Amino acid sequence: MTKLTKIVLTGAAGRLGSFLRAPLGLLADQLLSTDIADGPAKLLSNEVYQQADLADYSAVHDLMAGAEMVVHFGAIADEAPFEKILGPNIIGAYNVWEAAYQHRLRRVIYASSIHAVGMYPKNQRITVDTPHRPDTFYGLAKCFAEDLGRMYWEKRGLESVCLRILSCAPVTGTRALGSWLSDDDLVRLVNASIDTPSVEFSVAYGVSDNDRNPVDNTGAGFLGYRPHDNAEKFAKDILTNAPAANPADPGQTRHGGPFAALSLGESAASAMAAAKVRR
Repeated sequence: MTKLTKIVLTGAAGRLGSFLRAPLGLLADQLLSTDIADGPAKLLSNEVYQQADLADYSAVHDLMAGAEMVVHFGAIADEAPFEKILGPNIIGAYNVWEAAYQHRLRRVIYASSIHAVGMYPKNQRITVDTPHRPDTFYGLAKCFAEDLGRMYWEKRGLESVCLRILSCAPVTGTRALGSWLSDDDLVRLVNASIDTPSVEFSVAYGVSDNDRNPVDNTGAGFLGYRPHDNAEKFAKDILTNAPAANPADPGQTRHGGPFAALSLGESAASAMAAAKVRR
């Protein structure tokens, strides 16, 4: 692949964004990293950091000048009241796509989520064409951004790949035996989304090559994403210590996992921390 002139990475101070900085830096003459938080202490040799609020269109517009692609990972990465989600996750998504269009970028690579379809039962295998069925306001914002991406392709010719990430975090429970996306496979997925010559509007699931993978990525095969890692190596320890299954718990029976069991607006991080304290 020919090296790009400039890539913009939003959410660069988050865990996934921080991990993507170095790999993305290899793909472009300049990487512009941005987040609402303070920047990293040390930048790559070809990296510029600019602090910005995604809900501020003027700031987002300025970031995109001269870029070819934007890797949009910036958002509140948890369930929250709608009023809190609205700015960074919904208005922010519009600002990214509109600014990318105004600056004639080729493509948006967007960190969508399994939570856009999180209320489907886990015994129903879902595909890249499965209609939205969000489990939270957080998931609803992902649905909005996916629909925004489709509309900007069909009405304005701006390509996008929406990556429905399942769980890119350490494997600590039974759900992750199917949903795990390793850090290295995340890089492979993002690189494939950048490298593929034409993507139009596309959805792909962010998941590793797990034996218990609950989703069907066949429709995204043209991207050339070939995951290498498999959560089955954790299965023995996880299953030995797993609590008894509860078929009445939507957190165990729905694709969205713990998000499916939340009340709207309730933080998943807080709920999981409280559950650990009770145990």
